[in-house]
Formats: sequence, C-alpha cells, structure tokens
Amino acid sequence: MDAETLNRLLGGDRSRLGEALEQFNKHNAQVFSFSNLTTTGQWMLLWTRMFEFLCEPGMPWLVECLMAIKILSRDKTYLNEAVQAEQLDCLLDLAGIGPESSASVTVAEEVRVEALKCLSNFIFQSRKCQELCLGNTSTEGILRRIKTYKDDNLCYDIRYFDMKVLYLLTAINCDIRRKVRDDLHGLTYLTETLHLFMSQAAEAMEFSDKDVELINEVLKVLFNLADRSAPKGMPEDEEASQFHRLAIVIHDLFFYRTLNRDKIGSLHSNIVNLLTSIPVSCYNELTTPLNGDELENKTCVPFEGRNVFVLSVLVDFLRKHFQKAEKKTEHYELLSPILTVLVKSVGASGLNRRYIRSVILPPLVNVMDRPEVGDELRNHLCSLLTSPCSQIAYLSAELLFVMCKENVGRMIKYTGYGNAAGLFANRGLLGGRQGNTDQYSSDSEDSDTEEYKQIQHAINPVLGCYEPPKPNPLEGMSEEQKEYEAMKLVALMDQLQRARIVQPCKIGEDGRPQPVEHILELQDEIPEQQRDHKRKT
Repeated sequence: MDAETLNRLLGGDRSRLGEALEQFNKHNAQVFSFSNLTTTGQWMLLWTRMFEFLCEPGMPWLVECLMAIKILSRDKTYLNEAVQAEQLDCLLDLAGIGPESSASVTVAEEVRVEALKCLSNFIFQSRKCQELCLGNTSTEGILRRIKTYKDDNLCYDIRYFDMKVLYLLTAINCDIRRKVRDDLHGLTYLTETLHLFMSQAAEAMEFSDKDVELINEVLKVLFNLADRSAPKGMPEDEEASQFHRLAIVIHDLFFYRTLNRDKIGSLHSNIVNLLTSIPVSCYNELTTPLNGDELENKTCVPFEGRNVFVLSVLVDFLRKHFQKAEKKTEHYELLSPILTVLVKSVGASGLNRRYIRSVILPPLVNVMDRPEVGDELRNHLCSLLTSPCSQIAYLSAELLFVMCKENVGRMIKYTGYGNAAGLFANRGLLGGRQGNTDQYSSDSEDSDTEEYKQIQHAINPVLGCYEPPKPNPLEGMSEEQKEYEAMKLVALMDQLQRARIVQPCKIGEDGRPQPVEHILELQDEIPEQQRDHKRKT
C-alpha cells in the first residue's frame, strides 16, 4: 500500500476518504499478513481509525470501512489487544443483532452482511472476542432474527452469515453452546429453521447450490448443539421430543436432490455427522410405512412393509467412501462418522439390522478368497478389523458383530477367526463363549448358498476362506522325530517370549486372554480344548 493512501486514511482530510478506502481494499483483497503495518504501529492506528469512521453519524462509506476492518482482522498479531467490547457492540448494531432497542434501526443489507463477515473473522481469530461474545447480545440477536425468517424477506447472505457466526460461536466456546441450547432453546429453533429452509428451497424437492450451502451451515450448528449429553434441568421427555422432531426433519432432507454431486456429497456428510449425536431411539424415524403411491418413486426402497430409502443412502455413502478413499488418514476421518451411524442404525431395530445386513452381509457365494480381499462392503469392513486405527477397527467389528446377531460362529463364518480375534478378546468371547444373543429374535437369517455348502468342509475358519489340502509335514516321521521337532518349536517360542517379541496367553475364566509365564503352561489347556472339541462334535 502506498504512503499517500495511508496518509489519506489516517489524516483529517475527508475529501478523498472514499477513494482511499476503495484503494486500500482493492490492494489488500488477497493479503492476510500486515507485517509492514504491525511492526510500525500503523496497523493499530488504522484499526482505531476505521472504528471512528463507523461511529460517525451519516458516514457514507460504511461498507468500505467494514471491508477494511475485515481485511485488517486477518492478521491476528495485535487483534486480541485491539478488539474492544464497544467495537463489537458497534458491529452487532450494524449487523442487526444488537440489543432489541437498536434492532429496529434501519441498516442497508450490504452493511449488515459486511458487519457479519467482520464478526465471523473476529470470532475465528480472537480468543478475547470469543469471551466477549459470551456477555454481549450476539447469540440472542441471531436467535431473535432466526425467529423472523419465516416473515422477513432477508437476503441469502444475511441468513448464511447468521448461521456462519452462530456455528463459530457454538463450535469454539462450550459456554456459548450451553447458553444457546439450554437458555435460548436453540435446538428447537434451529430444527424449525432447517425445516423452513427446506420448504422454501424448492417445491420440486431439488436444491440449488446456495440452498445446500445454507442448509449445511444449519446442520453444522445443530451438530454443535446436539453433540453432548442431556442438559441439566431439561426434562427427558422434552429432550426426546426435540430429537425425534429433528430426526423426522433429517429423514425428509434425504429426499431432496441436487444436480451438483459434490454439493449432495457435502450435504450427506453433514447429515451423517449430525446423526452421530442423535440418540439411537430416534433412528426409527429414518424409515416410514409404505403406501401405494410411493412404490413407483425412485426414492422408494421397500423392505418388510417400510420405505428404507434413507438406510440405503447411508449404506451407499459408506460404499462411496471406500471407493474414493486415497490417503489412509483421510480414509479414517471420513469413515468414523458413517460407521458410527450404521452401528446405531443396526442397534435401533431388527428391521434396520436385517436390511443393512442384507446389503452388507448377503449369503456367501465367494469363499475362495479371504474375507478382507475384494471390493464388496464385507471385504472392506473385514480389512478394517485389523486396522491400526483402534476406533475404526472397533466400529467395524461392532457393526459386523451386531449384523451377525452377536453370534460368534456366524461372525467367524463371514470374517474369519483371525480377523475377529481382537473383538472376541475384548468382549471375553474366546474359548467358545457367545455374545448377548438373547436380545435378538430366535429365527435364523442364514441361508447358505450351494457354492458355500459344496466346499464348507474345506474352509479354514481362521482364514475365513477355502484352503486347498496341504501335505502333512509330519508324514514319514517317527514318534521320536515328532517329539524332537515339537520341543524345538517350544524352545523357539520360549526365546520369543523371553525377548518380549510375543506373549503367549491362555483363555481365562472371563473368556479373555491371560499371559502365561512359560510356554509349557499351555499344556494345561489341552484337556479342556479336547473336551470342548468332543462336546461340539
């Protein structure tokens, strides 16, 4: 920025102030660091000067001043020192979310939008600003304006940046989040705002790109408000009714379309994130009874007398992430929310579990390859069972196990014992124990295919696939040679144990592995294993 423009902004001559503001904004439109101004103290002088201009009655260049403040706030070197409560109050008034006494002051929409943009920058960049917003009218003002959305014809930008500011406030400060949800009934108002935006978007059940962007911001605020335990003092039935209402609106949201695939992907991603925070009891709202008119629609997926279209979209969302995942870290971040949602879905009702199982775990046809090899959903989930990311491994195992009705034998059939061993060890299911199968119906859902039955006898339960016969390595050995080889194996395992490379274990009474001090202690397990084998055969 040239010295002449800076002098005009800091000097007393107002004749060319508008031109100087325009030049400053144009020159610094893509600048995010002002080291040349912060080191000389001019950044602070400009900051103070801009707010002096804002407070002048009849200032004709309010938008230009706000744009300059927005640009200056990108550099947070002295932002915490510079921002004052009075400056925030000035921005709140210009944004139309100040005290009720000032809310009736007429301000141009363009000024309101620029003031909201400044506020979003301040909140994102300054911890002091976040603390000040806990005591000012920022949240009350936005919630007050939200209540008028139905009647007031506010422009898209005002509504968008209202949601943006509210999202930042509730994401960064847990006290503000508690205030918005508990004191201002934000969960109720935001749910109805989401429903309002859906109804205003399009009668043809199709969103424009701007519709999706606006709804995404509402979903992110709702996630912040829903992502915690029940608030103190709120009756359980009141909270339950709020979440059930939210689940119904989310169900309807899945039926809207958009021509932009990237936009619909971001929409579904935000919906999935929100669903992770909704109680399992509300997941039954995601399916609806079938009626005759629906059967011909593309958004109808009939299953046992209900439309499970939403569940089909969720399963397809998981499939798409498996198909496009490239980097493992991103893969894990994207998978955790949808796996959580599917785990909650299969636990919500038997119908949900049966439908999702029919898609992910259909009757086995290909048992020639290992369960973790292939492009089917079952293959991808099995590959995650041994993932280094413990959360992903746990969620994948939980989803598969519930779909198998917590039946150990069925889990081994679909995943192989080797892949599922971690789950069995954590749940105390080693040594032939079963999961909590009493909560599931007794009717069997297994229907072995002819391909499976033909080679069932040759399936290796550890690998979970067909294993061709192998020659017996002990064939032709005398008993003395066999004993010699066995003792060599014991000695090698003992060396591995002493070097702490491996830790041999035996199955304890709780069904979990317990370390042994010496490899020969495993001999104690042999009689019990033989009895179990005889009992099963």
